[in-house]
Amino acid sequence: MLSSRELVGLLADPVRRAVFAALVLGEDDVQSLSRRSGSTVRETATALDRFVGAGLVEEIEPGRFVLLAQAFERAARSEAAPAEPSEFGDEPEERRRVLERAIRDGRLVRLPARRSRRLIVLDHLAQRFEPGRRYSERQVNAILAEVDADTATLRRYLVDEAMLDRADGEYWRIGGTFPVED
Repeated sequence: MLSSRELVGLLADPVRRAVFAALVLGEDDVQSLSRRSGSTVRETATALDRFVGAGLVEEIEPGRFVLLAQAFERAARSEAAPAEPSEFGDEPEERRRVLERAIRDGRLVRLPARRSRRLIVLDHLAQRFEPGRRYSERQVNAILAEVDADTATLRRYLVDEAMLDRADGEYWRIGGTFPVED
């Protein structure tokens, strides 16, 4: 469900706002949306992809789009409902925000492109590995598959960012944050 915060984020970009306005004014295909919004066809298509992915717009047939008015009603209701507690509530604010955007219901929905944010997500994933224990590649894949199907990419990032190390077909945790002992 699209929240009002996500809705505002979608409309924060001037190109997306212009495409959105063209949709409101009744345009429904990429060419006319592009012409009416003053955006390139590529910019228009990118904006439409974002809108469709967020549930704000529906592609009713190939190349034709319609604005979903009920998305606004749901976004307004989501603000009235009490906020669900974060599964990362014990994390510092910045880490919590990054993790909430990247992981939902224990599954990776997006690996951040910005390295500083990606490191936060990788550190979170590294917590799944016990320090001092050796893991076979199959075990590492099984642990990472709980989060995302692309285990090879996650494994490579964890090794490249020195959170896991490997030799002779075995992996072990060498980095990431460790709990402070009292």
